[in-house]
Amino acid sequence: MSSTNLSSSPALGSVIGIGTDIVECERISQMIEKHGDAFLQRVYTADEIAYCCGRKAANQHYAGRWAAKEAVLKALGTGWAHGIQWTDVEVVNQQGGKPLIVLTGKACEISQSQGIAEMLISISHCKHYATAYATALGNASRANSQ
Repeated sequence: MSSTNLSSSPALGSVIGIGTDIVECERISQMIEKHGDAFLQRVYTADEIAYCCGRKAANQHYAGRWAAKEAVLKALGTGWAHGIQWTDVEVVNQQGGKPLIVLTGKACEISQSQGIAEMLISISHCKHYATAYATALGNASRANSQ
């Protein structure tokens, strides 16, 4: 059995921030029902809407992305301050389904100013709840120089 000592890996950067969120899927469903496309376009990118609409339990996927966006902003330490828009945080899926965070706009600017090199995300959902956990990692070379 082999093992890897992650703490001594030169490729790892420091953890700059963490964030988590949980949301009731029904809450997101009600917001979509009440506000329709205006809500969807304010909160989700066109690609996120296309992805979620194509899923069997779309409300669970929308709720998972909502939780992911909230978790990312907690990891940034900003919340919704500093002019960040919902669509500045996008969840995309890599081949095979692994979620990846793409930051644009103010969220990207703040991330870069903090030395964040990567934002890891884990999303989970079921019929009633969606949850996400985000970890902001710093650049390994920057972390080693501090």
